[in-house]
Amino acid sequence: MENISKIKLHQLPKGIKLLLMLTVLNLTAGVGVGLYYVANTTHLSPEGTTEQFRGSAVDNNFDIPEKFPKPISELLTTTHNHIISMTFIFFIMGGIFYFNSIITGFWKTFFIAEPFFSILATFGGIWLIRFIHPSFAYLVMVSGVLMYLSFFLMAGTIIYELSIKK
Repeated sequence: MENISKIKLHQLPKGIKLLLMLTVLNLTAGVGVGLYYVANTTHLSPEGTTEQFRGSAVDNNFDIPEKFPKPISELLTTTHNHIISMTFIFFIMGGIFYFNSIITGFWKTFFIAEPFFSILATFGGIWLIRFIHPSFAYLVMVSGVLMYLSFFLMAGTIIYELSIKK
């Protein structure tokens, strides 16, 4: 098994490079749409993130909230779907990224492992926002930023090595 770590993305046959490139580009498109959805529903702010899960504040009993608190069934669906799908996304990305020759050592290991912790912090955090305290929006935002930065750094590195590096 020692020989497997000697494989590098830029040394792969063209057909495998194409397969990996198309996979990463499609995953990047999907993650990009997801990020746009997050921006659209939370305005990328702690207040917007809190409102998305706890609902809108109302000033009096006659106001109708713009957003209602997320019911448990919706939180379960969101959490279940995202934890499973994002685990697969980062398994695929980490598996490909492992064979890059640009980022090595500690940072390679960090970017492969970090998203798995952020997935749990992000989607556990939405439950904490909803039922414990709005301040957990900061946990969700920080873990989300780390997760997306890891994704886009891995994607950029993979795309560069598959298409440009000789």
